[in-house]
Amino acid sequence: MTTATGEHDVRWILSVLPHRYPMLLVDRVVEMEPGKRVVAIKNVTFNEPFFGGHFPGQPVMPGVLMIEGMAQAGGLLLLHALPDRAEKLLYFTSIDECRFRRPVVPGDQLRYEVEVLRYRPSYCKLRGVATVEGQVAAEAVIASATVDRVRGEE
Repeated sequence: MTTATGEHDVRWILSVLPHRYPMLLVDRVVEMEPGKRVVAIKNVTFNEPFFGGHFPGQPVMPGVLMIEGMAQAGGLLLLHALPDRAEKLLYFTSIDECRFRRPVVPGDQLRYEVEVLRYRPSYCKLRGVATVEGQVAAEAVIASATVDRVRGEE
């Protein structure tokens, strides 16, 4: 669903991405330039399932989940315009130039900014940056392949 400000809420996100809790790592899309870039938000709460074991007494969001969140934001950008998106999945093919700059903890709001570097119908390369209050938490160049979804994978 699109709000009056042009933002997309979690209901719209669920209509585009196949991910569900606990793997859905995008709460809202705040900006989108179709085919070019997307800005999305993840509100990090103490109730996230990974905080129980990462790390007891000092909860830190796993870096790989920040990369996954950037990929999901990119997936929203790539999949939203496909008429047959329910029949497609995006698979990682590479993660390059990955850097983790600061820990992300409960109470932080991650802002994913993802831009398209190269796009073909079966392949895409994206650059993503995750920030908290203007500070870079993680960044990476992510490539993915678009594949047909096999029914029964739900």
